[in-house]
Amino acid sequence: MSETSMPKEEGLDHSLAFLREGYEFILHRRKSFQSNIFETTLLGKKAICIGGRKGAELFYDPDKFIRAGAAPNRLVKTLFGEGAVQTLDGERHRNRKGMFMSIMTRTQLQKLDQLIQREWEKASKQWEQADQINLYEESQYILMRAACAWAGVPLDDEQKRTEQMRHLFESPAALGPDYWQGRTSRSGADQWIADLVQQVRNGELHPVREGALYVFSWHRDSDGELLPEKVAAVEVLNIIRPIVAISIFIAFSALALHQFPQEKGRLQKGDGSIHRFVQEVRRFYPFFPAAIAKVKEDFHWEGYRFQEGMLTLLDIYGNNHDPHLWEQPDLFQPDRFLDWDESPFDFIPQGGGDFHMGHRCAGEWVTIQVMEVSVDFLVNRLQYKVPNQDLSYSHTSMPTMPKSQMILTDIQKVIS
Repeated sequence: MSETSMPKEEGLDHSLAFLREGYEFILHRRKSFQSNIFETTLLGKKAICIGGRKGAELFYDPDKFIRAGAAPNRLVKTLFGEGAVQTLDGERHRNRKGMFMSIMTRTQLQKLDQLIQREWEKASKQWEQADQINLYEESQYILMRAACAWAGVPLDDEQKRTEQMRHLFESPAALGPDYWQGRTSRSGADQWIADLVQQVRNGELHPVREGALYVFSWHRDSDGELLPEKVAAVEVLNIIRPIVAISIFIAFSALALHQFPQEKGRLQKGDGSIHRFVQEVRRFYPFFPAAIAKVKEDFHWEGYRFQEGMLTLLDIYGNNHDPHLWEQPDLFQPDRFLDWDESPFDFIPQGGGDFHMGHRCAGEWVTIQVMEVSVDFLVNRLQYKVPNQDLSYSHTSMPTMPKSQMILTDIQKVIS
């Protein structure tokens, strides 16, 4: 089989460039090489970067790529947790993914919807008495309380546990003390939930049977064994931590409402416009820069050779801003989702592929639902002002958000 020479970035290592350019690192090179595939070097290892719809479809082929051993250690030690579903393949992954999908029933999602609404109501009553609030921080507490109630996890120290969750998703790309704070928070959070798992198994704690704490405590892996307590704890946190991380999208939703005020009137109609708005927030603003895997065994694709063990990164941010996939991708246009074909390989803010069997984020439905409830509350249940502040956001900080984290003043509940 004839091989095509893959575009290659010269130089010894480009890890610092990745940190400097952040979300746009891969997209910049796709443009400069005029190619959706190129080779680079990251963390001292050769890596292939791919993008485009066909590239995403390839990346999520389980016969071509594996996740075990692919994620950098700093991600495993902070964001994912050791033994997490994101690091599994084959039958072990299917079994574990099935565990997550088992709690994503219509009834359970409706319960989460009610919990989120309740927490917004409680918080907004307190905000009316405050001179100002930091929406990013406040929404974390809303989401933490709702997530723990939904998962059946007793919340023993709200401030401490919420800060731990924030450290898990803010620290993976950080350097120095901020990264080590993430490691410390991971250890503390893992032990907190592992102790609860042990209490469930010993009959000392009786959480709701439909929640993650109960289901994951009694789940058996593909070998028929209960998950180790620490692994069950990691997976319970893989329910709570991503829900709290939706605070980033809530801050960006408020930013979009401020930057594009014409959208607010449309969102009050109840005609599905909130769903389209939420999807466009997820597409337009940065969240995940890339997904990572390793080549399972040698293969050729479109003339390019992929060698076993080669790191491969999928350009998540770049696909969501690819002019070949989206018309005028740098404009905020929710109505683009009126005629979107729902391809699982072009709109991939939380990864692509199949929900049930593949590596697409099991919590994507939760993210959309929580955002819709939150946007509806901001638009139809609250009045507030956005004072002068720094609303810019960096494309190099990961994760990124408005620098002021969205300060709101003069908050009043709307009486319906």
